[in-house]
Amino acid sequence: MSDNYNPFVLKGRTILVTGASSGIGRMTTICCSKMGARLIVTGRNQERLDEVSCMLESDDHQVVAADLTQPDQVDHLLERLPVVDGVVLCAGQGTVVPFKMADRKKQDPIFEINYFAPVELLRLLLKKKKLANGASVVFVSSIGGVDSITIGNSIYGASKAALNSAMRFCALELAPKKIRVNSVCPGMVNTRLIQGGAISEEQHQADMQKYPLKRYGEPEDIAYGIVYLLSDASSWVTGHSLVIDGGYTL
Repeated sequence: MSDNYNPFVLKGRTILVTGASSGIGRMTTICCSKMGARLIVTGRNQERLDEVSCMLESDDHQVVAADLTQPDQVDHLLERLPVVDGVVLCAGQGTVVPFKMADRKKQDPIFEINYFAPVELLRLLLKKKKLANGASVVFVSSIGGVDSITIGNSIYGASKAALNSAMRFCALELAPKKIRVNSVCPGMVNTRLIQGGAISEEQHQADMQKYPLKRYGEPEDIAYGIVYLLSDASSWVTGHSLVIDGGYTL
């Protein structure tokens, strides 16, 4: 075996990453660049996207600011896209609401961002022939969409459960084109999503003790799993929800 052999390499591949301006999406973009991919990065914040672009390994990438809940901005993104070899659908939003308060006004915005926007973007990528045969699609979901059931998390968890379900149907339908579709399901990760919310730092520290590894994840912990699913190392993996949670769901 060659000393240069690396099944995780992404050289020569064009990867679209949504939600790339912060957190898991930001780190995924950086890791994919280090593995040789050409990146198209999108998110709502132009300034933060420009910061990410400065961290990439080469200048051969593209930045497109877009809100994926706005059809005209999605059209703008699609018009600028080449055919891509991989897609990481990373944009998301959380909320903590007791179920009795979880009316449609609270549910709709979360489902729009966490479920409808990424699923519709994937549909349009296929319809407009922007996804290469043999491509890999990765949805960023959550253990809240698998089997981590916690009080106040019904809206977020249900949106991620719907995403995992759609992923499996897509994996089956797209298999004839050799397009693989998977998801990653993180536990709590140190990102902007969990900071400054209703949960205090003391509560976070107590919650960490429920994790066998006694810490929350870092964005790179999840990004490495995404790189695996994008690469040839996972060429026989499709329709799978990869749990990366420090042992929490044990």
